[in-house]
Amino acid sequence: MSLKNIDLEQLKSLDFNDVGSWPMAAKVIAIMVLSVAVLFAGYWFDTRQQLEVLEQAEKKEAELKETFKIKQVKAINLEVYKQQMADMERSFGAMLRQLPSKTEVAELLVDISQTGLANGLEFELFKPLAEVPAEFYSELPIDIKVTGHYHDFGKFVSDVAALPRIVTLHDITISSSSKGNNKAATDLSMSVKAKTYRYLEEGR
Repeated sequence: MSLKNIDLEQLKSLDFNDVGSWPMAAKVIAIMVLSVAVLFAGYWFDTRQQLEVLEQAEKKEAELKETFKIKQVKAINLEVYKQQMADMERSFGAMLRQLPSKTEVAELLVDISQTGLANGLEFELFKPLAEVPAEFYSELPIDIKVTGHYHDFGKFVSDVAALPRIVTLHDITISSSSKGNNKAATDLSMSVKAKTYRYLEEGR
């Protein structure tokens, strides 16, 4: 009996308690249906989960490969990084040595005033202000007002910049001298705020 020869009435009359008595065509249909059901159940309850695990594993593999590439680049450049760090530490140490300690600030103030005098300037004001603390250093501003010739101002600024300790000059203003007749007509007045920086040691 072929599959085409089974009609609906024959299917209804099949005895599920006696499968062995079924026509061959019915048995083939039952086997096909059962096979499809088993395959679907296997996919749904096992293969589907395995595919999800495989997809997650593939994503994890891609992430690990990317992490490996980054670490590999870092490992290759490790010696370069170490050398750069050593250079930075030496440079930072050199800069710190240019910051006066608490005991050297007074000497630096004398150096600044002596630099002005050496360039023929006359001090009208030399006033250290309150320290301004920062992260690892303290800023020491100084209000300065001097009189002299224009080129002497330039030499003073240049010599202050050449001091072994860091000194920066800000808010420079040059105007005619207010000294009157006792000063030469070419004399000028310069107001400037000098800043030096003290390294904050332990205990400040």
